[in-house]
Amino acid sequence: MQSARVVALALLVLLTACHRTQSVQRGYRGQNSVEIFSEKTLLQQDEVNQYPKPIRAASPNGPTAAESYQNVHVLGDLSRQQFVRTMLSIKAWVAPEAGCNYCHNAPDYTNDDKYTKRVAREMLRMTRHINTDWTAHVGKTGVTCYTCHRGQAVPAKTWYSAPDRAVDGLMVTRASQRLPTPSSANTVLPVHALDDYLLNDDNVRVVGPTALQSGNRRSISQARDTYGLMMVMSESLGVNCTFCHYTPAFYSWQNSTPQRATAWYGIRMVRDLNNTVMVPLTGLLPPERLGPTGDVPKIYCATCHRGTSKPLYGAPMLKDYPELVRPAAAQATAAGDAPTATPMPTPAATSTPTSTTSNVSPTGAAGPDAGS
Repeated sequence: MQSARVVALALLVLLTACHRTQSVQRGYRGQNSVEIFSEKTLLQQDEVNQYPKPIRAASPNGPTAAESYQNVHVLGDLSRQQFVRTMLSIKAWVAPEAGCNYCHNAPDYTNDDKYTKRVAREMLRMTRHINTDWTAHVGKTGVTCYTCHRGQAVPAKTWYSAPDRAVDGLMVTRASQRLPTPSSANTVLPVHALDDYLLNDDNVRVVGPTALQSGNRRSISQARDTYGLMMVMSESLGVNCTFCHYTPAFYSWQNSTPQRATAWYGIRMVRDLNNTVMVPLTGLLPPERLGPTGDVPKIYCATCHRGTSKPLYGAPMLKDYPELVRPAAAQATAAGDAPTATPMPTPAATSTPTSTTSNVSPTGAAGPDAGS
């Protein structure tokens, strides 16, 4: 009798620990193309994806910020009212508790002694760069400081280059022995996938289109790295592989969903931002902000997405904050307000996921061997 009670109690604990799930069918019936969502996870996502009410829009008329204030490097084209509104918004987005003093040496707001102020300038340049030059990924929705920061001075989701951990404090010497890490979505896949694809320009590769004897140079190592990246992307967006891929033929652009092209640009956008914005901050950040190998925190999909396929459930941030797009004159000359890297053109419109006609893959991604 006692043992039966123990078993019943154990089953009760097990059942209450299980997550109820929901599924959404994608594509033709019988393809098994579904997205699986955990109700508990969705509730957790809701907590961090609430879009804050925007401050009332300011008039674009009147003297500019550059005419009104000293030492304004990035937003000098805004009107004085727009500039003040943007600064107040940034305070709420990034440092609601510390306030203006997080970046400024009040009352001397022209002082540049604090590294946080100099970093904030680069972040503003980066935000305008994304909203102006990477519309192939962010569309008309755009981003603001809140997209990554969510009321925290340091975004919750960043990554550092991982040291080569053949040992990790244990008596393990085999190179194949790995431990789960966040940079591989808590799997035992390689820890350097983010370095390979979101910092370096390695191509995503799993299988080749020809036999080994015909010049196929795809390797098991490339496949493992690729799966590491894909696991991180899946976890970051809270989606399954079917969100972008036709799972019977992962390599096929013809049968992929339109989201795959968006993700293709996202990988290249993140790579651009890490190399042209984040890495140059290495000498500016204090030692406590650097990683175990002395590198700066870097961006990846979860930095913005936080478990949703669209950050903040697709809230129209640019509609509320058009000030975070580079002005037309600066777009024409890119006069010191954007990194030098130039994104590739937007791909041609793709067909629907269930269409039997061929999609046009993104520029430079030719056919099945293109990877993601």
